[in-house]
Amino acid sequence: MTAPIPPGHEGLIPHLVVNNAIEAMEFYRKAFGADEICRMPSPDGTKLMHAEMKINGSIFYLCDDFPEMCGGKSRNPLALGGTPINIHMYVEDCDAAIEKAANNGAVVAMPAADMFWGDRYGMVSDPYGHTWSFATHKKDMTPEEMAQAASKAFG
Repeated sequence: MTAPIPPGHEGLIPHLVVNNAIEAMEFYRKAFGADEICRMPSPDGTKLMHAEMKINGSIFYLCDDFPEMCGGKSRNPLALGGTPINIHMYVEDCDAAIEKAANNGAVVAMPAADMFWGDRYGMVSDPYGHTWSFATHKKDMTPEEMAQAASKAFG
C-alpha cells in the first residue's frame, strides 16, 4: 500500500521559489551543506519545476519562478522586494555557519551576537532573496530570566 505521507516528509516543508533553481541548489549545497534528493526539470530543460533537498535531516523544496503559471505574477523574493519568511536552523557554531554562507555568496544581514534569550544568533540573505537565521544555544533560561533580560536589552 502506498503511504499517504511519504517517509521523511512529515511535518512542515518549506518550499522556496527562486530564479535559477539549478544555481540555487549548488549554493545551498556549498553554503548550508544541503544534499540533493531529486530534481524535475521543465520539459525544455531550462528550469526546475520541482527539486528536493535536505539539510540536517530536514527536507525543503525549491523550484524556479513560473509567473506564467501564477496569473503572470512572480513569486520569488527578489521580484517581490523581500520576504517576511525566515528559515531558521540551530547549528553547532553560529559564527562558522554565517561565515560559510557569506563565503559562498550570502549577505550577512545581522552578524552573530549573544542574545538575551540565551542563543548566539545571526542572519544572512541568500542570493535568491531568502532569509536564513542561525543560532547556537548557549544558556538555558527561565521565562522570568528571559523577561528580565529582554527588559534590559530593550531598556
